[in-house]
Amino acid sequence: MTVLEDRIEMADTDANTKRLDEWFERLERMPVPEGFRVEIVGGNVHMTPQRNTHWQIIRRILWALEDRFGRQVTAFTDVRIDFPGDENGFCPDVAMLKDSAQQDDTGHWRYQDVEFVAEVISRGTAANDYGPKRTAYAVAEVPVYVIADPYRGRCSVYTHPKDGDYAMTTSVDFGTDLDLSGTVVDLTLKTDDFPRD
Repeated sequence: MTVLEDRIEMADTDANTKRLDEWFERLERMPVPEGFRVEIVGGNVHMTPQRNTHWQIIRRILWALEDRFGRQVTAFTDVRIDFPGDENGFCPDVAMLKDSAQQDDTGHWRYQDVEFVAEVISRGTAANDYGPKRTAYAVAEVPVYVIADPYRGRCSVYTHPKDGDYAMTTSVDFGTDLDLSGTVVDLTLKTDDFPRD
């Protein structure tokens, strides 16, 4: 990249972040019902209810990360991270960051520090998880992206991001161990107690 291209990209990123900040400030003032998650995907606001099944899978993934990396691991749920693309303010179901990750000057986590993301499918937003979010995670070079689908009873793992997509995909049915050894997560995720919808 040239210096000019770098500056243009920085200006675009700053403008995108500013627009997302404005959107989220407005959303925080709205009466969002208790138990709903809000995120912005491609400039569109999505509100989805958090169901018990959804939360139980998220908890199991977080426990697996804590069992592997300890309670001090930088892993969380439903926290805004701005990803590449036009107005992508995602709140991943589970995100794990590098040990060295720090919030930026505005208090946001940087997508460059994300090592692992897991999304649990909701009926109304499944297309986002398999489509634009998968693309944004690949462009951001998130090394491991897991989708848990309680409706189909399957987990899909996307690894080796390259050229805006993932080069490798593996799917297993709930009840089959998800082998993430050899990735930055380096664990085996048990899915036998993942609930189904």
